[in-house]
Amino acid sequence: MSDYILHCFGQSGNAYKVALMLNLCGCDWQPRFVDFFNGETRSPAFRDSCNEMGEVPVLEHGGQRLSQSGAILTLLAERHGRFGGHDAGERYDILRWILFDNHKFTSYFATLRFMVGLKKMGESPVTEFLRGRALAAFDIVEKHLAKRSFMVGETPTIADISMVGYLYYPEDTGIDRSAFSNIDAWTRRIAALPGWAHPYDLMPREPG
Repeated sequence: MSDYILHCFGQSGNAYKVALMLNLCGCDWQPRFVDFFNGETRSPAFRDSCNEMGEVPVLEHGGQRLSQSGAILTLLAERHGRFGGHDAGERYDILRWILFDNHKFTSYFATLRFMVGLKKMGESPVTEFLRGRALAAFDIVEKHLAKRSFMVGETPTIADISMVGYLYYPEDTGIDRSAFSNIDAWTRRIAALPGWAHPYDLMPREPG
């Protein structure tokens, strides 16, 4: 059995953040498919036995299960001594950007992708609101990356791994990504790291 088991499904960018970190660190891991679109995460069995929050990713290691991508990335960075920052100042800055990611950068964009790109719900005041918020978050990151290669310091960290989680998916969101050249260059830098792989190559994908 592998050292790590990742409960996940291919369309989940939050699960991809952890899958990517495991791969970049050269960990011995395997995915365990979770049937999200048919309600597995909402079932009492999943919540009782795997994650009371009813979410993926869940990382299983040594008889313990850990959820929430930011917490998992932090644990893996500490355990494997990679992507965790070089000093206390960088570690604080990493946390700052992960919280921004969870609250704004991933949050609005991922929900927009789910509604427009995966569930094909069409346009509505809700999708217009989400797109506006996503664009505002993108603008902040675009400006931040104008004079640096990565989000914190001179090398990639778990802040980058967290924030890039949804940016390799092809589904439509109605956002013109070509308008964000710094973000595009940043995603290509991360994709050039040894161990990088596309989310649909790392995790089982279910029909959505």
